[in-house]
Amino acid sequence: MFNPVEMYKFFPKSNIKLMKSNVTEIRVRYGETDQMGVVYHANYAVYFEVGRTEWLREFGLSYSKMEEEGIMLPVISLSVNYKNSARYDDLLKVKTRLKKLPTASIEFEYELINYNEQLLATGNTILAFIDKKRNRPTRCPKYLLDKLQDYSL
Repeated sequence: MFNPVEMYKFFPKSNIKLMKSNVTEIRVRYGETDQMGVVYHANYAVYFEVGRTEWLREFGLSYSKMEEEGIMLPVISLSVNYKNSARYDDLLKVKTRLKKLPTASIEFEYELINYNEQLLATGNTILAFIDKKRNRPTRCPKYLLDKLQDYSL
């Protein structure tokens, strides 16, 4: 994976700000495409999930660690705006950015871009913090807020 600061040079037209963002590289696999070699539309949500997982990892967090500590993060909203097609064997960049500081939910914005700087899709997800034992919404864990305070939106 490339350094996000270095990768930003490849996408100067991008609307996603560098702060609290992560750039993840993904190669389109054959099984993600239709007979014409075009990525099936549902796979864009999977690409966003990879970006979100790597964004958490950059802050020293992971879904599995949060689950061990009793926090679940189900997606409660997903939107995708398709602009151009991704194709088999394309090398893509998923830019993931935290939209705002989390409360009882956390919101991410995404851009999916190829190496020709062609914008393929934009998206947004909202995930709710759920207390695993009570199966009820809860506030963002303090340890995540503490990690985010060193960075500005």
